[in-house]
Amino acid sequence: MISDLEPEHCKVNEPLDILFGKWTPVILLNLMHTSPMRFSEIKRAIPEITQKMLTKQLRELESQLIITREVFPEVPPRVEYSVTTYGRTLEPILDALHQWGNAHKKKLLENQ
Repeated sequence: MISDLEPEHCKVNEPLDILFGKWTPVILLNLMHTSPMRFSEIKRAIPEITQKMLTKQLRELESQLIITREVFPEVPPRVEYSVTTYGRTLEPILDALHQWGNAHKKKLLENQ
C-alpha cells in the first residue's frame, strides 16, 4: 500500500521514466496489440512520430528489457519488435492508467 511507503525508498520515478515518454505508451500499446511488428508497421501505426524518435524510443525500451528486437538474416534484412514477457507485466498498469485517464477526462467535462 502506497501509504506504507517511506518517501526516500519510493521507486515510482523508475517506471515513470520508462512509461511517460511522449511516445512510449503508444508504442507499447501497439506492440501489445499486434506483436511482432516491423519498424515500418510501427511507424505507420503512429504517423506523427519521426523516424529518429521512433528509433530512439525503441532502443530505450529494448535497453530496459521491455521489448526485443529480432534481426532476420535475409536480404534485405528484416527486423521485428515484440514485447517481452517481462514487458507484458506493464499491461495492467497501462490499463489502469487508461481507465483513470478516461475517468479524469469525464470528471473535468462534468465540472465545466
